[in-house]
Amino acid sequence: MASLASHPLPCRAATTAAPASRSGRPAPRLLGPPPPASPLLSSASARFPRPPCNAARWRRRDAVRVCSQAGAAGPAPLSKTLSDLKDSCWRFLRPHTIRGTALGSIALVARALIENPQLINWWLVFKAFYGLVALICGNGYIVGINQIYDIRIDKVNKPYLPIAAGDLSVQTAWLLVVLFAAAGFSIVVTNFGPFITSLYCLGLFLGTIYSVPPFRLKRYPVAAFLIIATVRGFLLNFGVYYATRAALGLTFQWSSPVAFITCFVTLFALVIAITKDLPDVEGDRKYQISTLATKLGVRNIAFLGSGLLIANYIAAIAVAFLMPQAFRRTVMVPVHAALAVGIIFQTWVLEQAKYTKDAISQYYRFIWNLFYAEYIFFPLI
Repeated sequence: MASLASHPLPCRAATTAAPASRSGRPAPRLLGPPPPASPLLSSASARFPRPPCNAARWRRRDAVRVCSQAGAAGPAPLSKTLSDLKDSCWRFLRPHTIRGTALGSIALVARALIENPQLINWWLVFKAFYGLVALICGNGYIVGINQIYDIRIDKVNKPYLPIAAGDLSVQTAWLLVVLFAAAGFSIVVTNFGPFITSLYCLGLFLGTIYSVPPFRLKRYPVAAFLIIATVRGFLLNFGVYYATRAALGLTFQWSSPVAFITCFVTLFALVIAITKDLPDVEGDRKYQISTLATKLGVRNIAFLGSGLLIANYIAAIAVAFLMPQAFRRTVMVPVHAALAVGIIFQTWVLEQAKYTKDAISQYYRFIWNLFYAEYIFFPLI
């Protein structure tokens, strides 16, 4: 386009006949339209030469064609914009944490209903759904506010997260976390009474002081571990089971399986809290975030996490033998033995891979898969 516009050609110059050379061939023109931009246009021009006086018109048509092609690659359609926003919001929610929250709440509700089958009614399904939505909203608030205050670190450790990647603005992120907190609180306060509401608010408060200055307790390993274990372990399991029994018209009473899963998952959440920093060592060191992984090294923390999980599984097997009246030994023993073998094998794979970043991420994902598996099997124990 620019080259065409930079060579204006007078129309009358092209009308002058070119004299023949001694060989009888016409001499080349000294003036004329510039050569076409592509071989395709060149061949077309050779067969159908453009009228010289219409050179300006052809240039205008070329300009329109180029502009049309540029416009086709311009603003994205609305459907693509909405799809990108949906993808950013989904990544903002950290799907692996939502799966843990959803599986935990469904497993605890199922257990309460299995223990009291005569009290089941369809109204409870809707109430359980409201509770699940409230828990997901609370989860979204906690992981969202953590991303807002971790943008610089996430650009090193987790550049795929939507704020760090530039796919979601900070203003939009703030709007989302406020909506999550308000929606979750509204659902709980209108459906589950003051005690569950206070537990819910406690979870939001702990998630806030974990990430937000001046508290930012995630800088201190012990405080960070306790917060994660309390929210994902005790509060989730106790709160869901309490709310389900209340909805059934029953007073709260611990059952052996619920006491087991609460203790088991609280220790498991502690392992998640310890190992979650393994893929983030580079960014944590850069921004002086003190974690056990930065202090003790990736290998030592991986072995510590695996060791705690193996101890957890051994304890689960022992409980099945010590309390045969409360647990199905045929489920508890083989399932937890298989999961223990799985974490041993995954630790060996990590060792063989020399603790590369990809291997560490795979190891951490496997721990979450073990977490999901425990809740999947829980109603059957």
